[in-house]
Amino acid sequence: MRVLLVEDDEPVAQSLRRGLLRYGFEVAWVSTGGAALSHTEPYDVVLLDLGLPDTDGLDVCRALRERGDVPIIVISARSDETDRVVGLELGADDYVSKPFGVREVIARIRAVMRRVQPRTTAESGPDQYGTRLTIDRKAARVRLDGDEIALAPKEYDLLAFLTEEPGALMSREQIMEAVWDANWFGPTKTLDVHVAALRRKLKGAITIEAVRGVGFRLEIDKDADKNADPS
Repeated sequence: MRVLLVEDDEPVAQSLRRGLLRYGFEVAWVSTGGAALSHTEPYDVVLLDLGLPDTDGLDVCRALRERGDVPIIVISARSDETDRVVGLELGADDYVSKPFGVREVIARIRAVMRRVQPRTTAESGPDQYGTRLTIDRKAARVRLDGDEIALAPKEYDLLAFLTEEPGALMSREQIMEAVWDANWFGPTKTLDVHVAALRRKLKGAITIEAVRGVGFRLEIDKDADKNADPS
């Protein structure tokens, strides 16, 4: 997914850009409203700061909306309700207040894209992983062989994140940022505890491989026999 990031604060922009790149987004960064309006490369969503050096971000929001229906998410230190209302009335699809975590921004992007590109009726049900595991992201429910599995909130968040890209190697930093947010500080032992819980509860349906010094990779056990002896 291609993101046009309009942000004049370089540390904020670089941090957000790095975070988005880690999750597979393509990011074009500009630091002024004029550059945003003159940007010619295609993009799927705009992250727009309101406090730009050359023009008010609300004017940029209005101009972008007049050009088309590309989703616009305002990111701003302005927390005043008036700015939120005006931004939404000018055509912004969502509003994120600084400070924020990369996980929150990505969640907002995905939510907006789901609204503007709704899945068809045939695609709107639970996601199937192999023959045994289903995840209903709308209801936040997990089923194994048709039976609902009780997961703790962070166990569910971890599973939902890792199954977004089965087979992909995720670093500990990526996982902690996505599941426990970018503001997490301290040891990552809690991640190992939650991985162990998922391995135990979903044995035979998924394999979570630990890659020493890097992170984890989730694989779907597509050919597992649910009637096989678990021993």
